[in-house]
Amino acid sequence: MAKLDVLLINAPAKKRAYQGLADELAAFEPPIWIALIAEFFRSRGYQVGVLDAEAELLTMEQTAQAVVDRDPLLAAYVVYGQHPSASSQCMPAATECLALVETLRPKMHSLFMGTHLAALPKETMEQVPVEFVCDGEGPFTIQGVIDALKSTSPDFSKIKGLWFRDAFGKPVNPAGPEANIENLDEVFPSMAWDLLPMDRYKAHNWHCWDHINDRKPYASLYTSLGCPYKCSFCCINAPFGSPSIRYFSPEWVIKQIDILVKEYGVKNIKIADEMFVLNRKHVLGICDLIIERGYDLNIWAYARIDTVSSGLLEPMKKAGINWLALGIEASSKHVRSSVDKGRFTDEKIIDTVRKIEAAGIYTVGNYIFGLPEDDLASMQETLDLAIELNTEWANFYCTMAYPGSQLHKLARQEGQMLPESEGGPGLIGYSQLAYDAFPLSTNKLQAGQVLTFRDQAFDIYFKNPKFLAMMERKFGQEVVDHVHEMCTHQLKRRYAEPL
Repeated sequence: MAKLDVLLINAPAKKRAYQGLADELAAFEPPIWIALIAEFFRSRGYQVGVLDAEAELLTMEQTAQAVVDRDPLLAAYVVYGQHPSASSQCMPAATECLALVETLRPKMHSLFMGTHLAALPKETMEQVPVEFVCDGEGPFTIQGVIDALKSTSPDFSKIKGLWFRDAFGKPVNPAGPEANIENLDEVFPSMAWDLLPMDRYKAHNWHCWDHINDRKPYASLYTSLGCPYKCSFCCINAPFGSPSIRYFSPEWVIKQIDILVKEYGVKNIKIADEMFVLNRKHVLGICDLIIERGYDLNIWAYARIDTVSSGLLEPMKKAGINWLALGIEASSKHVRSSVDKGRFTDEKIIDTVRKIEAAGIYTVGNYIFGLPEDDLASMQETLDLAIELNTEWANFYCTMAYPGSQLHKLARQEGQMLPESEGGPGLIGYSQLAYDAFPLSTNKLQAGQVLTFRDQAFDIYFKNPKFLAMMERKFGQEVVDHVHEMCTHQLKRRYAEPL
């Protein structure tokens, strides 16, 4: 067998990030970037391998041994997690795996890429003994590294998007950033599904309320990259340089869905785009192709309150888009405005959710507690709004100043305590559900108070008789029992403080 040019690695981070929820309740998502980049290299004649240690349930020691056994020219750690904001919380696992590999096979060439790396490339190299860091989207940068390593006189100085160490050990990026990829269909001709352990992936529990015992098989994919909005708490655009959005064609998207349905029997699909419901032509183009094929799909996707229109809902539902996740964030318009999140009112939020319900589509309400202008009263208003909306699922988050966001830059300028600050828990503190979760303090509340409010809000919402009655009416007693069992999993928190 030919030697691997690159091994794309997803290190096992789930247990530390999700505590006991990792075993049954949390989803297992395919690493989309790994699937895209693997096909990028394979289509160009490179020898590429994939190690999804997360999905394979490998220990850290087993992961390191597997890397050594595969013996690639370049070990590329793709540090993304299940969504862009999870990159920072996955850094400890990638770093630990790198250290173990070094003990087993010193001097193996290594590279880190992901949202966190794009946000803090120089700082990462100063703290982690990784040989290379990619600060952009990745494929052309990694290709340049592989080609250089294969040459008799490697020269990394002209590779755009690459950080490496100079002769004095100082992190440098002489070639500057790599330009964003515009021709997505051409650069990524497909996704390397066959290199992933497709039998391992499992949908979120709520995604399958209609068929709670059939969370497998499952897949996720992008139909676009980036986001044109500028919410200050979001780090999505760190690898892309600035707010923007680029699209895969509907034909490329349906090609992936064809493979998933026909070759892997997939029904449950996540559209991972930060903002799927935005470009009407793009959305309808994809829906029309799905409808033509008559597939029975169960898809969820993200939308904003101000991007949902009635004319889109009927074809989306017909195509199998059964869930829309809305970034509601907060009830207070003042609190939302402080993080550049829309100009809509509570009335507009309620009206949009009711329109989605009328179309037969389920709603995920996403809420953030502890935004800079939040206090206990405004957070209670947000919880009250969530209870009034009574959506089929709700995600309650604490405000994290994720690296790559404007909020992170501002927090550092103001000297606020962050997970990576001296005395903080480290990057695992960016995980919403970890024991060491460490949210941002507000102007009026301590981080531990925000954490306590969030956990109490989760219990209040999912134990609410109004919510449980709705669940029984729509999904039956088995799902209600599942919700009761879910609520028995109490998260342990190091930094929780009384309200």
